[in-house]
Amino acid sequence: MATIFLIIIYLAFISLGIPDSLLGSAWPVMRPDLGATFGFAGVLSMVVAGGTIVSSLACGSLVRRMGTGRLTLVSCCLTAAALLGFSVVPSSIWLILLAIPLGLGAGAIDAALNHYVAENYKAHHMNWLHCFWGVGATMGPIIMSYYIAEHNSWRNGYTAVSIIQFSLAFVLLITLPLWKRVAKLREAERLSSESSPQGDEGAQESSETAQAMSAAAAGSSKSGVLQIRGVKQTLIAFFFYCGVESTVGLWGASYLVGARDVTAESAAGWISLYYGGITAGRLITGFITMKIHNRVLIRCGQIIAIAGGLLLFLPLQQLFLAGLILIGLGLAPIYPGLLHETPARFGRESAAKLIGYQMATAYTGITLLPPLFGFIASQTNIKVFPFIVVAFLFVMLLSAEKVNSLLKPSQKSSSISH
Repeated sequence: MATIFLIIIYLAFISLGIPDSLLGSAWPVMRPDLGATFGFAGVLSMVVAGGTIVSSLACGSLVRRMGTGRLTLVSCCLTAAALLGFSVVPSSIWLILLAIPLGLGAGAIDAALNHYVAENYKAHHMNWLHCFWGVGATMGPIIMSYYIAEHNSWRNGYTAVSIIQFSLAFVLLITLPLWKRVAKLREAERLSSESSPQGDEGAQESSETAQAMSAAAAGSSKSGVLQIRGVKQTLIAFFFYCGVESTVGLWGASYLVGARDVTAESAAGWISLYYGGITAGRLITGFITMKIHNRVLIRCGQIIAIAGGLLLFLPLQQLFLAGLILIGLGLAPIYPGLLHETPARFGRESAAKLIGYQMATAYTGITLLPPLFGFIASQTNIKVFPFIVVAFLFVMLLSAEKVNSLLKPSQKSSSISH
């Protein structure tokens, strides 16, 4: 039953990823069809992200009232209905109205399932959860590319995705009783674990993380989580991580079409491979976390992403297209790794609140940075895309390394069992 339930959670996260990559893939053909300005996609991205922030901040109370299963079901239906609306809009103004429920549904699914997996599963499950987001994000451009190439219709692409979303909602509906059964089973396991002596592995983990946790807890009790050493720099890293991930996803196809003379359907396919890089990277990382610490994987990922960003400057098509895939592979371990490091770095007492801050900051990056790029590109040229992407990546790297240097004294012997 536990395996079946985990598959259901992963399927739900696929439903989160599919809509995230659709707009950027479709925009080169949507824009002239709807008579929208070039930067209007940034406005839509901002509205979606704004709705995501609102629902993620409200997620705690919604989970208490509705339960994770029912909230996920309702949110999936909300996104499916919004996507169906996208397929029939007569003008661009309707997209803004539909972006609101799309963002609200996505934020609720994201926050609820991240919290559930963080509380009930191990680090590799967290990586694989985000891997399935990548599965959905990879499927989106593939579907859109097919309908643009074969039917010359981005509208049919949105219709197909909405049908997939409604199908996933149906699966969630018929498996809804499983959530309560698994919750009771998890509670029984937790009570049994608390009543038994701590095993060797648990004792080792406790001793390894005690220093960092106690120092962080002391800082939290005195002046709040934002005053804990390294927290502000971590939030900056989250801000630029999600900012660069969404900027590449939203504007990458427009850059390929406008600056590199790639066809719209081919550009959508390459953005699918970018998300495929994130997906494959997280699948592999899920296994690697059992042997290598998150901090090492985060640093390696950032370096790989920067290398991919630098390839975007090169004239050869094979190289700049490979750069997109490298960026995806590099980004793969960063977000789930930073989330999983939170209790070890800042204390379990502060982790719940801080993860909420991290996700809200990440969504703020999604809200602000892609529209900022759209404004800059509309005032200059889409060719600035590689410069902005590499700049975002470098700021993220510097922020993450600053956290490592600030926490190094208390983490010399700190490690987390994966």
